Parts: sequence; structure tokens; C-alpha cells
Amino acid sequence: MRWALVKVALAVTTMVVVAFAVPLGLVVKELARDRAYGSAERQAATIGPVLAITTDRPQLERAVASAETGAGGRIGVHVPASGKNGKPAEIGSRRAAQKDVEAAAKLGRASISPVTGGSSLLQPTAVAAGIAVVEVFVPDAALTNGVTTSWVVLAGVGLALVIGSVAVADRLGTRMVRPAERLAGAAHDLGKGKLGVRVPEDGPKELRSAASAFNSMADQVVQLLASERELAADLSHRLRTPLTVLRLNAASLGDTPAAEQTRAAVEQLEREVDQIIRTAREQKAQTRQAAAAAGCDAAEVIRERMGFWSALAEDEGRTVRIAGADRPVRVPVARPELAAALDAMLGNVFRHTPEGTAFAVDVHNAEEAVIVLVSDAGGGIADPDAALRRGHGGGGDGSTGLGLDIVRRLAESTGGDVRIGRSVLGGTEVRVWLALDDRRARPGTRRGHRLRRTLGGRRRRTARAGS
Repeated sequence: MRWALVKVALAVTTMVVVAFAVPLGLVVKELARDRAYGSAERQAATIGPVLAITTDRPQLERAVASAETGAGGRIGVHVPASGKNGKPAEIGSRRAAQKDVEAAAKLGRASISPVTGGSSLLQPTAVAAGIAVVEVFVPDAALTNGVTTSWVVLAGVGLALVIGSVAVADRLGTRMVRPAERLAGAAHDLGKGKLGVRVPEDGPKELRSAASAFNSMADQVVQLLASERELAADLSHRLRTPLTVLRLNAASLGDTPAAEQTRAAVEQLEREVDQIIRTAREQKAQTRQAAAAAGCDAAEVIRERMGFWSALAEDEGRTVRIAGADRPVRVPVARPELAAALDAMLGNVFRHTPEGTAFAVDVHNAEEAVIVLVSDAGGGIADPDAALRRGHGGGGDGSTGLGLDIVRRLAESTGGDVRIGRSVLGGTEVRVWLALDDRRARPGTRRGHRLRRTLGGRRRRTARAGS
């Protein structure tokens, strides 16, 4: 795909450059030619007034010598014979053939005659004896003066356009290909049994949809495997009862060889069932760990749970605000655990604040952590540290309750923590710090302090704006 985009951009840009550069190059050549002949006409025009006054040779020679290119031997004057015994006069340099000069004098208009090394402009001028012709030599170098430089500039501009378009196409191709490569790599990893692999939902819209579908599929695979392994363990447990009966019956068979074989078979079957149970439990634990490592989209979970609580908030006349949940925010926790923690914090708001109290849920995505803030406009908590240590409500109007232990365990499982403070709404703010699993940044790190200062500054600005 990347190379295809580059080839398309190369072909299109090349066609555009050729379509514009070739006509421009021809126009530049024609302009140089017109400029050279225009200069020759001006020089011929400087000799015309002198011819109109006199045809005296010395005066015409001085006029030719004083012209712009007269001293260089580029100007010649062909004066017709005067009187019966007069002879035609040739002043200056002559390069054009005699027939061309006579044809120009007969036609009475300027003409161009090809000569060695260039061209000659033949300009007829009326004099007392007839028609004189002023000849101005235009060398080939004058006809192409500046053309080569202009063509080089046009070629350079065209080449720069082609290279620029190829670079832009390659950049766009890279932006499109990398998400596709990540998606393909994640599919291969999932096929190899790496259940914790997930794909960042970025890139073009279609690839974001594909990544979201892949992540949803992977979550379903993990849930199906967990259900299958739980069923295997459950069925194995059910086999214990009939095995116990078989073992008791085998013990009452006596000491015959058949009885010994039956007891040995029952013992072997019991060992196999125990092994199946242990294997199912281990795989079930691994599946749960993979589900937690894969994480979930915190923004999606917040929107889902707020959709549930918004109905109750509307009944109680509460104002609800959600911020930062309009784009995917992946966190290294399982979806049910995050949903349970959100329900615990939002349930505390409804239990410990009066009806009509506003609340808000904000999510901030940083490099090393995701911050989930649940704020309300209630009465606040008198001793947040004590409430945090207890892990349950203090009997007042605070927004923390019995579910705080769930929230703390969720945050600490990622290397984060939970803090309780004053919110911009005037009540309690429960801040849940979820460290990302690929960094495990503790809140005490310098980056953590910077993020806290940033969030604190935002809260202060919001508070000033609302006051």
C-alpha cells in the first residue's frame, strides 16, 4: 500500500510537472527570441531619423558607430543609388544576401534573413532616393540568452515538486500502513496464544474501526476461554463423586487380581481428574491475567456506566458532566473491575450527597498514567486521609463509602493510588491514578508530580472561571 501510494503520487506529479513545465519552457524560449528581435528593431529605429535627414556617408557612419551595437559590426545600412550616375552605398557590416535586402526594400516591411551565426533583421526606411534598408545582426546567443538558466530553474522546481509529493505520499502511506502492520502483528500474536495482545485504536477511521473490532474480538476470545476452562474444571469436580464410589466399591472386592486391577485403574483415573482440575485452574488464572493485562477502554466503560447512572441522576435532579471520554483511553485493568470501581464511587455520590447535587467524571490521559476524577458538589469530607485509611464512609456527607477498597485495589494493581481532595464543584474529589502497564510509573516520580501540577492548575482555572 505504501509503495502503491508513492507510485501514484510520482505518476500524477510527473504528469502535472510535464504539463506545465514544457509549455513554460517554450514560452521562455519565445520570449527570449522576441526580446532579441525587439532590441534589434530599436537599434534600427535609431538609424531611421538620420536616413530621413541625410544619406551622406560620413554622417551615416557616425550614426552607425554611435548605435548600441554599431561598434561591434552588427549594424549595416544599404542606401540606394541617387541620380542616374549614382551608386548604391553600403555602410557598416553586411551579412544578409543581396536578394533578401532587395526583397525587404520591395515589400516595404521588416523581415528576418538567416545568416551564418544568427539572423539579420532588415528594416526598410524611405529616403529621398528610394528605400534604404537598415540591417541589424542578431547572433544565436542573443536568441537563447537566459533560456538555459530558466529551463534549469523549471527543471529544479519540477524535481522538487516530484520529490515533495513522493515524500508526502510516503508519509501518508506510513501513517496508514503502521496501524495495519500493528493489527496484523496482533492477529499473529493472538493466534500464537498471547491473549493479552491489543491494538491501539489510532490511524485512519477504517483502521480505527478494525482495531476496535479486533480488541472486541480478543476480549470475547478471552471470555470464551475462561468460560470453557471453568466448565472443564466444573465437570472434573463432578467426576469426583462417582470416582469415590468406585474406589469404595473396589476396596470391597477383596484381594483377587481383578480387584487389584480395578483399584489401580480407579487410582489412575483419580490422578488424571486431579491433573485436569489443576490444569484448568492454572489456565483460568492465566486467562484472567491476560484479560487484566490487555486492559479495556476506560472512556467506553465511563460512557456506559454514566449512561446507567444518568437515569437516576435525572430523577433526582442532579447535573451530570463528563469530560475526556470522547476518545479511546486504554487502561491496564479488566473491564468488569473498572466498571465495579466506577459504580462504587458513583454510588457513594448518590448515597452521601443530597438530591440535586451535581457531580462530574473526568478522565485525563498522560504518557505514564490515566487519571479518573469523580467530583461532586456535596459537603465534602472532613478528614480525607482518615476516610482513605478506613476504606469506608465516616458517617457524614462525604462521597466515599464501602466501595473505596475496590477502588484502591484497582489502582494499586497497576502501580497507582487513590487520593481524596476538594473538587472544583465545592465537594469531594476522588482521584484514581492508573499507571500504564508498560511504564508502571509511581505517583511519586517527577512526571507524576508534573501531571499533578497540571491537573491542579486546570482545577484552579476552572474554579476561578466558575466563581
